[in-house]
Amino acid sequence: MDVLVSEVGPRDGLQSITRVMPTEAKRRWIAAEAAAGVKEIEVGSFVPASVLPQMADTAELVTYAKSIAGLTVAALVPNAKGAQAAIAVKADKISLPLSCSESHSVANLRMTHARVLEEVRTVANLIKELPAGERPSFEGSLSTAFGCTIEGPIRDADIARLAEALMEAGCDEIGLSDTTGYADPAAVKRLIGVVRNAVGEDKITGIHLHNTRGLGLANALAALDCGLTTLDASLGGLGGCPFAPGASGNIVTEDLVFMLESMGISTGIDLEQLIAARDILGDALPQEPLHGFVAHAGLPLGYHPARTSV
Repeated sequence: MDVLVSEVGPRDGLQSITRVMPTEAKRRWIAAEAAAGVKEIEVGSFVPASVLPQMADTAELVTYAKSIAGLTVAALVPNAKGAQAAIAVKADKISLPLSCSESHSVANLRMTHARVLEEVRTVANLIKELPAGERPSFEGSLSTAFGCTIEGPIRDADIARLAEALMEAGCDEIGLSDTTGYADPAAVKRLIGVVRNAVGEDKITGIHLHNTRGLGLANALAALDCGLTTLDASLGGLGGCPFAPGASGNIVTEDLVFMLESMGISTGIDLEQLIAARDILGDALPQEPLHGFVAHAGLPLGYHPARTSV
């Protein structure tokens, strides 16, 4: 498998909408994507249900997803308490976001950079206490890396400093996140270089991109050109866009897979099965708009995915 497409819809998609998807429908969604060949799914985030009722069943979903052979089960945690909950149900991967904009961090998490880094150290120590074979991978995610709706552009030097601080605090790797949809291909390449220079080439493998201004797939290509191998996406582009109501926020998983497979880059994902999984979302969230050009247009006549190209 050349590129890992990580499905984040059950977390980033669902937390961006007001409707609460039934747990059983979430299970069917996860199972359908795993059956289609998706190897990593972020099934939720460990936040208080009073804050995000959409995520109240995350522990249950991790336990369920762990029963699916070959699936890496990921979850987002905002702090050490959330990490404890994720560790308790044996999540394979946990991500903790550090907003490059301190104003955003305070407004969103009520934590300064220094406080977030304290939480990261605590989480790293919790993981170190586990037997080696039971430790989840720990990603420090640099959110608002490409710009902030409060502060505007973020200095490259600040991004580098925060990446170094996350690694020093105990993260295994760094992820870049275009939280606000500000990224463009040139910025993607530049910031990947900034982080690599700060923490090492092997410490950044993935990126989380939004399609807010229509540059999602172009930005994904830029990341691939830089050698990144993990791309986040959301089935049906589920997830809101703060700037254009009704527009896709996250990259559409189906469109991303189609692009990669058409280019001869194998994802290991069966596109027809993936598209069929959209029906689960349509049934459970009938009033929620789903996006994606491939699902609406259909596959081209004579289309061959990368793994069966002739």
